[in-house]
Amino acid sequence: MPTGATFDSDGVRLAYDDLVPEGDGGAAAPIVLVHGFASSRHENWRNRDWDDTLLEAGRRVIALDCRGHGESENPHDPAAYETDVMAADVVRLLKHLEIETADFLGYSMGGRIGTEALYRHPERFNAGVLAGIGAATLEPSDAGDRIADGLLADDAEDVTDPIGKRFRLFAETTDNDLEALAACARTRTAPADWDEIAQVEHPVLIVAGEHDDITGDPEPLADGFPNGEAVVVDDADHLTTVPDERFTAAVLEFLEREGL
Repeated sequence: MPTGATFDSDGVRLAYDDLVPEGDGGAAAPIVLVHGFASSRHENWRNRDWDDTLLEAGRRVIALDCRGHGESENPHDPAAYETDVMAADVVRLLKHLEIETADFLGYSMGGRIGTEALYRHPERFNAGVLAGIGAATLEPSDAGDRIADGLLADDAEDVTDPIGKRFRLFAETTDNDLEALAACARTRTAPADWDEIAQVEHPVLIVAGEHDDITGDPEPLADGFPNGEAVVVDDADHLTTVPDERFTAAVLEFLEREGL
């Protein structure tokens, strides 16, 4: 199976990894991983042992670099980053790999993409773990514009807005294209659609850190899904939830319980 491969998604070249357990022979159930904003498939998952953990659990791991991130191409048009467009990227990757259905694991921006993917392409997914999102997902926000302004500032030292500065500093550590990230951030203003959420019949697990000031409480969002449930990771925030063993345990338990 290829690692570090690319494919064409409606004219945008996207990078991905496709990993299988040793000696699997192609029978492992696939799970597609979608990272958070300003991150990448390696920063969000591989560097935090998620690839190895899921492989050890017998899963085929497909990790995507979203457009504008990691090793994928970097459009500078905000329209290229609408959530339905990015959800379609995930489905095109599954088609490219000739995978009929998969489970979904997304963090933060990846969780929002997963919400859209489960709604718009229900036949392609068995279940979804949507982490790093919560009650704040249900409210309109100017955070995307504030983040974009921070990303486009001449220097990180010039950024005074707290959330803008936080993401500017993080983006500089991941070596992403700041203009592409700003275009992506501009689309993150509209709330999730309650009517769409109510139509997602898949098993859904919402996970957020107790002190995640970006996402808020995961319970209200989980309550909107007909088969949703929530897990709060005590004493964790938006960044520390990803490598937390309790997050890992919750995901593995959910997948095993659902027979996935």
